[in-house]
This record gives sequence, C-alpha cells and structure tokens, in this order.
Amino acid sequence: MLKAGEIAAAAMGEIAKNIRPGIRTSDLDKIAEEKIRKLQAEPSFQKVEGYRHSICSTPNDLVVHGLPSNYVLRDGDILGVDLGAYYQGFHSDTAYTFPVGKVNREKRQFLSVGEKTLQEAIKQAKVGNRIGDVSNKIQTIIEDAGYSVVRELAGHGIGRALHEDPLVPGRGRSGNGEEIKEGMVLAIEVIYNLGRPSIKLLADGWTITTADGSLSGLFERTVAVTVEGPLVLTKVTAEC
Repeated sequence: MLKAGEIAAAAMGEIAKNIRPGIRTSDLDKIAEEKIRKLQAEPSFQKVEGYRHSICSTPNDLVVHGLPSNYVLRDGDILGVDLGAYYQGFHSDTAYTFPVGKVNREKRQFLSVGEKTLQEAIKQAKVGNRIGDVSNKIQTIIEDAGYSVVRELAGHGIGRALHEDPLVPGRGRSGNGEEIKEGMVLAIEVIYNLGRPSIKLLADGWTITTADGSLSGLFERTVAVTVEGPLVLTKVTAEC
C-alpha cells in the first residue's frame, strides 16, 4: 500500500505541474493515467463499475465525482482532483484542490483552511482514538472558519477494495465511533463548501455539485495507523 500511495502521489505531482489556465480537465486525466501506468500500476477509479476515467475533476462549485471533460480551466478557477492507484492488489486514494492562475484572497483562504484541516485530522488517526476524533476535528476547524462540511459524503477505509469500512465522516463527536487500531488504513477526506452544506446530483449520474452554487473544496490522503503514529502513504510533494 505504501507503493500504491507513492504512485498516486507521483500522479498528483504530474497533475500539479500542469494546472494552468487553458488546459482541459480531460488532458489532466490522460496525464494521470500515463503516469500511473508508467509506474506499473492501474488507475483505481477505472475499477469502479461504469467509470472509465483515471481522475475525478471538480472545478469551482463541483463537489466530488466530476467527469473529466472538455472544460477549459480559467484564470481564477479552483480545481479539485481526486485519483488513486491500484498496485499489486491494493488501492490508494488522494485528492487536492488547486488554485488556477491568479486566485483571489477569499479562495486562497478557503483552500488554506481545507488543507490545514486535513493535516490536523490526520493527527487524530492514532491507535486508541476513535473515528469520531477524526470527524470532530474536521467539523470543528471547517465550521469555526465559517464554512460547512458536506454531510452525505465521507472518508473510508481502503485496502484490497477502494472503499472499505469504516466510514470516516466529516462531522462527529470526539470519543465516539469505531476504535482506531494498528494496521487500519484510512482515506481521510475533507469535503466542504464555502456556502451551505446541501448538494445535488447532476444528470450524468456521477457529478455532485453544491446546491447553492458556492465553491467546494476537497482534500484527501491515504493514512496507515501505526504504533508510531499516522503514516501518510500518499505523501505530499513539493508540487502539491
């Protein structure tokens, strides 16, 4: 799983190098697939029934599961990219929301809070804690900043399957939920909106957007629980 995580992080690094106004999200999808396959892995998302892309791409008010398309990135956009790598029977999963070109202060602050929240949530993924400790950390930081956590979506366990138990919600009470044990691997996700938490599913059957048209952010890492503490398998690179 460490190798699967390294491959996913490398693919995200290639995405980061190519985020700019004028590029299509379908081009980013090709870049990710080429990198993942070059490193002798397969795109995890292509193993989801009915899904043929390597990434999910969610510009601006899209929340999750956006289909790569001919959408051309524009100066001032934000773009969430979610991807995973399947290597020797194991999955990884990671996401990051990028500023595109010159982004205003409100958007930069919005993204900064999401990234910080994920870092703090990961610290709670330690032996003896509860899933609720991770969830509560996400909820507290996001809501204290004046944003909202998407309630219907959650992080999850990961391993031989892309989505496994336990669910890791973005809202919860400290001390509640399943005990976190050594050897667990969790895909911890911060899924949050600038406006209200309500979401809606678009006609393509995949893409979820904010109901009020506000911006949405997504940050995710695959994290292994060890006796030494949480180990991030999809390590953050200099590019992202």
